[in-house]
Amino acid sequence: MPKKSPKEILQQSQELLLVDFHADWCGPCQTLAPILDRVVAELDGKVTLYKVNVDKHPQLSQQFAIRSIPHLMLFKKGKILWRKGGLITNAELLKQLRAFV
Repeated sequence: MPKKSPKEILQQSQELLLVDFHADWCGPCQTLAPILDRVVAELDGKVTLYKVNVDKHPQLSQQFAIRSIPHLMLFKKGKILWRKGGLITNAELLKQLRAFV
């Protein structure tokens, strides 16, 4: 079975999909990574985390008008439910995501 492209995953996801647009060289992205892991674990399978490296997928970054990183987007069935640029605290992210689960 062929591996799905990031674009296909975003369009076809039936569950809540939290997408982290990031880059390896981005300091704030590195700070956000453990926060994302904790929040997704706390939501116990209700949200799936998907990471998109903007250097490896520039066309996807352009498609979603990502101007700065880190940038988070919440999708369901290809629709954007929420988006946030920059750092976010554990509590703020949890509050935002719980509004959709």
